[in-house]
Amino acid sequence: MLHLPQKPLQAAAALPQHTPRREDQAGPWHSEAVCRRDEAGLFFAPSKEPTAARLSREEAAKRVCARCPVMVECREHALVQPEPYGVWGGLTAAERRVVLARRRRREVELRKAATSAASSGRIAAAG
Repeated sequence: MLHLPQKPLQAAAALPQHTPRREDQAGPWHSEAVCRRDEAGLFFAPSKEPTAARLSREEAAKRVCARCPVMVECREHALVQPEPYGVWGGLTAAERRVVLARRRRREVELRKAATSAASSGRIAAAG
C-alpha cells in the first residue's frame, strides 16, 4: 500500500525518500504500485468503522494488492519500517505483526542452533 498515515486515521501523500529501489526499474518500486490510482480510504480504516465494514474494506484492498506488480516490495517495506496501520502488500497491520513475530522467533531459533553447533564443534575439537 502506498499511502502513509500521519496518524491512525489520516493518510499522507508519499513514501519517504529512503524506500528501496527495484533492480529492474529506473524509479522507486512504489511508482509501479496499483494503489496509486485508488483512494487511501480503501487501505486505511475510518474512525469507528464497524467490524463487518472493516473486513469488507480490507478484502477489497487485498484484491487491489493481489494484482499489483510490486506487492512483495510493498509488503517488505511495511515489515521493515514497520508500518503500524493500513493494508500494505496484501497484509493488514495485524497480519504483519504475526509475520514479524514469526520472523523474530525464527531468528532466535537460528541463533540458538548456530550457538549450539559452534559449542558442539569446540567440544569435538577439544576431545
